[in-house]
Amino acid sequence: MRAHDIEALISVGRPAIAPDASFAVFATSRPDIRANRSVGQLWRVDLPEGTPRRLTRGVADSSPRLSSDGMRLAFLRGDGKGRPQIFVIPASGGEPVQATDATLGVEGFAWSPDGRSLAYLARVPEPGRYGSVEGLDAAAEAPRHITGIRWHSNGLGYLADRPSHLFLVPAPETDSEPFYEPAAAVLADGEERPKKPVVGAEARRLTDGTASHAGVVFSSDGAEVLTTVDEIEPARRDLRTRVIAVPLDGSAPREVLSRETGLSVFDLEVAADGAIALLAHEVGDDGIDFIAPGVGLWLVEAAGPRRLTDDDLINLGDSHITPLGDEFLVQDTTRGRVRLVRVSRAGDLSEVLGGGVEVTGHAAAGDRIVAAVAAPDSFGELVVVDGGSPRTVTAFGARAAAAGIAAPRELTVAGRDGYPVHGWVAVPEGDGPFPVILQIHGGPYASYGVHLFDETQVLVDAGYAVVYSNPRGSAGYGRAHGRSIRQAMGTVDFADVIDFLDGAVAGDPRLDGGRVGVMGGSYGGYLTAWIIAHDHRFAGAIVERGFLDPASFQGTSDIGTFFGDEYVGVSADDIARQSPMAVVDQVTTPTLVLHSELDFRCPLEQATRYYAALKRNGAEAEMLVFPGENHELTRAGQPRHRVQRFDAVLDWWARHLPTH
Repeated sequence: MRAHDIEALISVGRPAIAPDASFAVFATSRPDIRANRSVGQLWRVDLPEGTPRRLTRGVADSSPRLSSDGMRLAFLRGDGKGRPQIFVIPASGGEPVQATDATLGVEGFAWSPDGRSLAYLARVPEPGRYGSVEGLDAAAEAPRHITGIRWHSNGLGYLADRPSHLFLVPAPETDSEPFYEPAAAVLADGEERPKKPVVGAEARRLTDGTASHAGVVFSSDGAEVLTTVDEIEPARRDLRTRVIAVPLDGSAPREVLSRETGLSVFDLEVAADGAIALLAHEVGDDGIDFIAPGVGLWLVEAAGPRRLTDDDLINLGDSHITPLGDEFLVQDTTRGRVRLVRVSRAGDLSEVLGGGVEVTGHAAAGDRIVAAVAAPDSFGELVVVDGGSPRTVTAFGARAAAAGIAAPRELTVAGRDGYPVHGWVAVPEGDGPFPVILQIHGGPYASYGVHLFDETQVLVDAGYAVVYSNPRGSAGYGRAHGRSIRQAMGTVDFADVIDFLDGAVAGDPRLDGGRVGVMGGSYGGYLTAWIIAHDHRFAGAIVERGFLDPASFQGTSDIGTFFGDEYVGVSADDIARQSPMAVVDQVTTPTLVLHSELDFRCPLEQATRYYAALKRNGAEAEMLVFPGENHELTRAGQPRHRVQRFDAVLDWWARHLPTH
């Protein structure tokens, strides 16, 4: 697989299934280099044995949701200005009807139980900001008055001046009049006339104020919409979440879950009998304990929320909830895989779909379940589970297979303290010996998995053996594993990745332990920078979008109000003890620093200060900065930038770790 083959990485989004389980709908997405963006459409497959067919022809259609009778399909599509809006079509296909005209686009939506309305979330800009006044450039906007401790978010930008609010709009009939872009107009007093659709019903705003909202779920009777409330704190970060129910009759919202319950909520869903289920975790007495959080399934009861899953063994952090009768479907991350499990209200758990896959989304009706999965040979497929063996009904991986895929070998190595370190080794064809690159994932509470991974495959195609593992601090191995580096970064995690590298090299003569490089992004950038300050065996290093200076992270990062406090501590001694910047003068390894200009997670100053220190200390160093990109460059950046990044990575290794 080569850099341009990222176009073969076709992902399958969260599916929807008809109430009678007779068909499913899903969206695909892939990078397109010519268009320089991700592109994708909606697909329909008739069940149980139908062939998938493309249902829409938009540039980037996504988020399909079926009405309760299964007759209409709502989804998101960019309007003429590229803003995502809700469109509705017959479930069998047809011309889309635009349902919304949100100024900054729609972020999420849900059908009402009776199929007559759509509730949605959309950001509401302060007057004069974000293009709400034609011709007013962003540089000419009024200054921002910031009084809270948070003001920006990676991939978005400023927060307080565009809170996300709930709206309600009648669902259009699919044979109704199309939506027309209104022409500009000026009132007699010279002011601009507010833009309103000339056809279709206007949306009604359900929430107001400065707080933002996330999640949109109707109550079972359709009288309320449930959502979470995010209020920017005045002085101290608080990860505890409020859940409210907003009545459609205009009366005051009622509180479903208060902050005093001590839960941080990631997803919520309502069962047919009105039961409210949450994906959430406890955040401790100080409200910011998020490390290896043990996200679990909770049921809201009169006495308070009740946990249904074991927070030490089950990790539902990469999941959503699907009610299925009296039970719930969720996704459990474990040892580089994501399995689909069924959880009863008594807390009984059974596996629905497992093995060598990572489930990325699911839906269910009756006895039939559909799931989007990634696998070692495919970035995305749709799988059906309905009593027999699971069967894959798509073949999107064929395109990636044609590009050439190296099958990684799974491996567990005993570390220096006897701790088992789990990971993979991917090796080019042939006898070797091949130079070796140690890859380190971000997070830290994340993990490498079994899915097709372009960053590994491109290196293998170029002639490198790639070694990658899930050291202590990673997700999917229990909470104790994940919490073991709390205020101890650069200790057992450092030991684990080095021990895994040494074990992999010792166990495979095709790997040349005398020619090694190291690279990683985000937390992986942190650990790469830490490693090269303490281990000088590496011919080169790539430090990408790294968490490199905990001292300056506070006040610059969008998670700086709590991330560093929890992971490295707050005292100057603790920060210095775990800071790559504090030991940068020990680096002699040639280092390429990669970063994105609009990265608000690990801000650009983390890279520039680290790069400047390397240069000042006489180390060989280069830096590459990607304009217009944020922390998600390698996963969701512009395809041309992703290819250019691969070109830079391969050029760096060709110069410092040649294959011949």
